[in-house]
Amino acid sequence: MVGMGLDLYQNSNVARAVFDEADQIIGFSLSRLCFEGPFGELTRTENCQPAILTASIAALRELEVCRPDIKPSYVAGLSLGEYSALVASGVIGFADALQLVRRRGELMEAAAKKNPGIMLCVLGLEKDVVTEVGRAAGGEIANLNCPGQIIVSVKKQYAQMLADAAMARGAKRVIPLDVGGAFHCSLMDEARDGLMPEIGKISFQAPRIPLVSNVDAKEQIDPFIIKVNLVNQVNSVTYWEASMRYLLENGVSDFYEVGPGNVLKGLMRKIEPGASVISAGSWEDMKALAGETNK
Repeated sequence: MVGMGLDLYQNSNVARAVFDEADQIIGFSLSRLCFEGPFGELTRTENCQPAILTASIAALRELEVCRPDIKPSYVAGLSLGEYSALVASGVIGFADALQLVRRRGELMEAAAKKNPGIMLCVLGLEKDVVTEVGRAAGGEIANLNCPGQIIVSVKKQYAQMLADAAMARGAKRVIPLDVGGAFHCSLMDEARDGLMPEIGKISFQAPRIPLVSNVDAKEQIDPFIIKVNLVNQVNSVTYWEASMRYLLENGVSDFYEVGPGNVLKGLMRKIEPGASVISAGSWEDMKALAGETNK
């Protein structure tokens, strides 16, 4: 994660402008934290969330320059990524999104300290079985990302109990995630309540590009519903697989993963192997995309 966006900053004027704007809005050198770390400081939830948003929007702005012919039919983003999707669709501006995710990160970090938890990736079990196993350990399904992969949030003291029970029921593996808390569950209720008035202060516009929401996996164009869903996203299940299936059922076959990493590309391989997923997060990605127009 340390170094994300540096190649774009060094090579793209529009990407550099996004990082420079973020530094001014946040009030410290977020760009330096992205590029140089230290790792422990960057991965704090209150820093990680605005850092990822900034790197994603920097990539988006360069993509818009190098491939203006790409006209999205929909936007979507997994968890934090939904804020990037909102910026891409014109629902909110980058400055408002950055301030919101900074506050979101602070609230989630505070909730995680008060209610220490962990997220576990359960591989190879059906949803009903994971729900049953989780309930017995006080855990809750947090993310339904793709077939055979379900993320569960649980209090730390019950994590091993849940993992053992899942393995006993036939899970292939149970993998602890390297995240700052047990997100998208009731342990985040206070974070949700704290974020509600912050989102209420921001004016949301009708999206220029329809948004598919994490909370209900449905196309949303009503700013009020988008706001409500964004608040509820903090302590609710994210339906990523269902969101992608909605897009596939509505004729989408080409996907662009804009921002650092290629996690979503890996998830789509399991949801629909035939779908095309193009990475757009690095300078090398942008050069490759720009080259396609010259073929």
